[in-house]
Amino acid sequence: MPRSGGEYHYLSTIFHPLLGFLSGWVSVTVGFAAPVALAAIALGNYINKVFPAVNPVWLACVTVIVITAVHSFTIKRSAFFQDLSTIIKVILILFFVVAGFILATSQHVSVLPQTNPVKEQSWTAIFSPAFAVSLNYIYYAYSGWNASAYVANDIENPRVNIPKSLLYGTIIVTVLYVLVNYVFLYTAPIDELKGQLEVGYVSALHIFGTNGANIMAIMIALTLISTVSSMVFIGPRVAQVMGEDMKQIGFLAIKNKSGIPVNATIIQGAIAILLVATSTFSDVMLYIGFTLNLMTFLTVLGLFVMRAKGTIVSAGYKTFGYPVTPAIFLILSAWTIYFTMSVNWKQSLLGLATILAGSVIYFIKKPTK
Repeated sequence: MPRSGGEYHYLSTIFHPLLGFLSGWVSVTVGFAAPVALAAIALGNYINKVFPAVNPVWLACVTVIVITAVHSFTIKRSAFFQDLSTIIKVILILFFVVAGFILATSQHVSVLPQTNPVKEQSWTAIFSPAFAVSLNYIYYAYSGWNASAYVANDIENPRVNIPKSLLYGTIIVTVLYVLVNYVFLYTAPIDELKGQLEVGYVSALHIFGTNGANIMAIMIALTLISTVSSMVFIGPRVAQVMGEDMKQIGFLAIKNKSGIPVNATIIQGAIAILLVATSTFSDVMLYIGFTLNLMTFLTVLGLFVMRAKGTIVSAGYKTFGYPVTPAIFLILSAWTIYFTMSVNWKQSLLGLATILAGSVIYFIKKPTK
């Protein structure tokens, strides 16, 4: 399906335009704006650790405004900024990991499940509702794994480069993510990490001391710029495709002379700022975790539907491990969605309310095609 838009395009084609619209509605309203807000909130909190006089909310808002402005001119400038910020992020993460192993004292904490059910990290805990809900945070950490599918129109030779970007990107992020979290557990006592948003700062205190931790806090904040930037770049492409399909929201499809969907970019930035100013990190996290997991579940389910209908035209694309790999994904996603609804029902209801609001808008302003 060689078109930008991600789940919006896929679900519209596989199931029904309504389902695609709802997915796009979730993406446009919170799907990308919320991760922008989350990363900006974390950035502000890290800087506030070093400079208490700096208001973290205001800094988060300024960060969103500046990066939105950067991505509102040319694709060349956007790509350069994203490449540079990502390279800086990877270098800083690797530096942090190496320094943790060399300079810190091991806390002798096993990161593997234990056979003793009394221990916190046990096999029984893995199958608990709390563990299922915690996977929302893990999914968020990996949330960019499918990003290239949202910008298919802007990728050269997509048949080759989209699968490569999905595979290589996921492998690299997995390695970096596991390493940096292992270093957190390796360097800092679990009691000090519990309930902390700025776990990198806690870990840095044990690796570098107070002065070094302050420097690392600033560096960690810099790594979050890449996260904000990637979502600011990708999200408006979904809104753009929706605007192309619905004349009533056609203003979202308006591009500048360089092909940037400026209106969609500005609106997403405004929503992100609103979330920064009105919500806490955990509330936003669980809210988007439920809604995005639901849409992702339906998208992967669509692969089975397309195969059953015989509507897939391969064109060189393959699904590795089908049907086992997508089935595993569906089982884990359904498990997480169920317990998120059970444990965090307020955020789940808010997510369902967002979807319901999209349904109302769909029937008021029905797509033209």
